[in-house]
Amino acid sequence: MKNLLIALIIGAAVWHFYLKPNAAQSVSSTVSSITSVQPQPATGFPKVASSSYSCDGRTHCSQMTSCEEATFFLRNCPGTKMDGNYDGVPCEQQHCR
Repeated sequence: MKNLLIALIIGAAVWHFYLKPNAAQSVSSTVSSITSVQPQPATGFPKVASSSYSCDGRTHCSQMTSCEEATFFLRNCPGTKMDGNYDGVPCEQQHCR
């Protein structure tokens, strides 16, 4: 009985100091690799090369004046709400028909 108790204590110590930190490290590396994935912009349209636009807080199609402007905002500005079906084409009913 004494030998069984000693074996259990040694096994618990090995698990605590050897196996447990490795499990936490693998979970941490898995979480960091999942959170480091960034969505890529759609490649269906050429990159808008215009310096006349800047991210100024506009997020909706009703605030845009052209398809080119909406495309710039969709590709370069965070939080836009102009691509309802997520196909990379903004403002399909108003500007980008």
